[in-house]
Amino acid sequence: MFDVYLSDRRDLLVVRNGLPIPFPDASSRWRKKKKVASVSEDIKLAIQRQGYYMRKLTDFEKR
Repeated sequence: MFDVYLSDRRDLLVVRNGLPIPFPDASSRWRKKKKVASVSEDIKLAIQRQGYYMRKLTDFEKR
């Protein structure tokens, strides 16, 4: 299970269920949206490597 958060700028953050947001100084800008049971392999690998997956909206818009 994973927790999905969105920021006020619509950035995406995914962490394992129950873990805190990895940026303690920015915790007020993230809003929890939902829990999901599965994510893509790319997101799973990023979470295993660094403990979280984050995507900025500007990265998504460039594609």
